[in-house]
Amino acid sequence: MIKKGKIRVLFICLGNICRSPAANGIMQKMIDERGVTQHFYIDSAGIGNWHVGDLPDARMRRHGQSRGYNFNHHARQFEATSDFNNFDLIVTMDEDNYRTITRMAHGDDERKKVVRMTNYLKRNPHATSVPDPYYGGESDFELALDLIEDGCENLLNELMESTYV
Repeated sequence: MIKKGKIRVLFICLGNICRSPAANGIMQKMIDERGVTQHFYIDSAGIGNWHVGDLPDARMRRHGQSRGYNFNHHARQFEATSDFNNFDLIVTMDEDNYRTITRMAHGDDERKKVVRMTNYLKRNPHATSVPDPYYGGESDFELALDLIEDGCENLLNELMESTYV
């Protein structure tokens, strides 16, 4: 599934203003801190187009900043043809995202690129999704970040082991 050379990972959530830009920022910081930036390209997108061009939700930016992250990605919508062509791995935040993206795939090769963030959770192995904090409170944003940090750490470890980065 993963090709040699630069590994391209795309994170997906519903609107690209909470979970997926947080995953984008968290993963990028982890990659930078490990000194392997040149081996990765990280991006995020949303299923819907409601927030295209917007910065992440201010609450997510604030919670991320308190953990040392800078979430400054501008929202964009998932584009099936180009995103399936340009990314090695497409990581979805919940089951609805997973079903939507896999339905857009043109065959098994593209479908195999789509995975769930929950596949990479070790500290929270019983979580069935990274819940959308948008309509929730402060604790919902913290939970989302806890899950995303857990998933990104384990995903990065797996990618580095499988590609000899």
